[in-house]
Amino acid sequence: MTTQELTYLFVGLSFALYIAIAIWSRAKSTSDFYVAGKDVNPIANGMATAADWMSAASFISMAGLIAFMGKDGSVYLMGWTGGYVLLALLLAPYLRKFGQFTVPDFIGARYYSKAARLVAVLCLIFISFTYVAGQMRGVGIVFSRFLEVDINQGVIIGMIIVFFYAVLGGMKGITYTQVAQYCVLIFAYLVPAIFISILITGNPIPQLGFGDTLINSSTYLLDKLDNVTEELGFLPYTESVKSNIDVFCITAALMFGTAGLPHVIVRFFTVPKVSDARKSAGYALVFIALLYTTAPAVGAFARVNFIDSVQGKEYVNAPSWFKNWENIGLISWNDKNADGKIRYEAGNVYIDGRPQFIEGSGASGERMTDNVSDLSNKNEIYIDRDIMVLANPEIASLPGWVIALVAAGGLAAALSTAAGLLLVISAAISHDLMRKTFKPNITDKQELLYARIAAAFAIFIAGLFGIYPPGFVAQVVAFAFGLAAATIFPALFLGIFSKSINKEGAISGMLAGLIFTFLYIAYFKFINPAMNFEDNWLFKISPEGIGFIGMLINFFVAIVVSRFYSPPPIEVQEMIETIRQP
Repeated sequence: MTTQELTYLFVGLSFALYIAIAIWSRAKSTSDFYVAGKDVNPIANGMATAADWMSAASFISMAGLIAFMGKDGSVYLMGWTGGYVLLALLLAPYLRKFGQFTVPDFIGARYYSKAARLVAVLCLIFISFTYVAGQMRGVGIVFSRFLEVDINQGVIIGMIIVFFYAVLGGMKGITYTQVAQYCVLIFAYLVPAIFISILITGNPIPQLGFGDTLINSSTYLLDKLDNVTEELGFLPYTESVKSNIDVFCITAALMFGTAGLPHVIVRFFTVPKVSDARKSAGYALVFIALLYTTAPAVGAFARVNFIDSVQGKEYVNAPSWFKNWENIGLISWNDKNADGKIRYEAGNVYIDGRPQFIEGSGASGERMTDNVSDLSNKNEIYIDRDIMVLANPEIASLPGWVIALVAAGGLAAALSTAAGLLLVISAAISHDLMRKTFKPNITDKQELLYARIAAAFAIFIAGLFGIYPPGFVAQVVAFAFGLAAATIFPALFLGIFSKSINKEGAISGMLAGLIFTFLYIAYFKFINPAMNFEDNWLFKISPEGIGFIGMLINFFVAIVVSRFYSPPPIEVQEMIETIRQP
């Protein structure tokens, strides 16, 4: 079978499996739809949590960022894994003991206020839609390359698949689908990593191959990367370009944002007991570690293979993988010196940084673009970082079935997280807005209908974000974490560990954190991107790290404002004592 046929087979079988699981485990009640009936085994929940957690950003984009950022890419590894430990220790068991359906449920009850619930819903929707944009972009990239459809058509196909098992199965269907998706994505990530590690270093364990010598050589992999990247005008691969304060803030924003992500928190509502929430967290950490400890090696392998594959090659003899990705606009070559050879060095190819393809071909056979070339440097290659993990097996000339497996894994990663996020949005609208705020007298059957309608609406909006993405997958996701750190985490942390924070303080803190963080990100990324460089940032903190400052503002405002109003009612303080008891 050809690689294309294998891809259709692998992806088709995985989709059939997901849909079959959704039909088998379809939700019959609001408890099934929101929290899977609270009877999920901790091991299964750990796998589902890992799949929910390891999104398109983890599978597709993280290793790509590490490949091009080098040491600076470690902020994603440190932030996302460290944050999960915070979530497991500080929030998950207490929220499970609270025993409700959603994060706004806890905030509404803890801060004895419909207004607090509504602000939490607002923050949750901001976070979830920002996050889901990255997932749908990942879906579009995989479909457009491996199934040879337009990126927009790929997003629409992904929407249909998610619609089916999220709307039909709810959390129950999503949970068991995510167990299957975890198996697919981790196998798809590890198999090519092991193959490539053997080819480059002779070591079958990628985590060890990352620090090993090249095969038939005494040169270490990272030493070669340092030397090659320096020769091409980049900083050495193992050298950091970010300031220490920015590294700290990005890592902190990702950590605290992780602990405030509603679609991950809600996973701990699905187990029978509080002790099972802790067990789930432990299992999930093990399952997550399999991918996260492999990602640095995958990034390094991808950068080495990419440079070896294209540097100095004549364009007419460029490898097939290069032409495949060029056809969908995620790689571009602009022959600046008209010598017909591909030259990859430091610098931008185009003035605005991204190619915009039009019909025709250049003098050397390259595809024409309507961008103005950046002639201030010699670099002739534009490459979208999100393709590196997906292209890596092709670059390394691995068998067709491995390439097909990676395509199925990338879709599993993106769809699993997208489904979890969409369910959170659905629950916020149907449960927190309709049932708890505007229509308290509706029946369970009516609430379930509202939940499914809300899920369908959320999928439509998510698809629009996928068709019009605001950035690289991991960058978009990093903004979602910043918003979560600045809004949800302080409200949950103070709600559990402080009896003095009242509704006025919590509401003021969440709004202050949300407004500051959102405006900072929007200004530098969308309103005035030309100003987005270190000298213009507040305290030299990038938009990816500003969520940490937003979190500090939230804490400060919540504590100060609470001092000017009455303390929480006695029954609320007693509830806090109850959920904090072992």
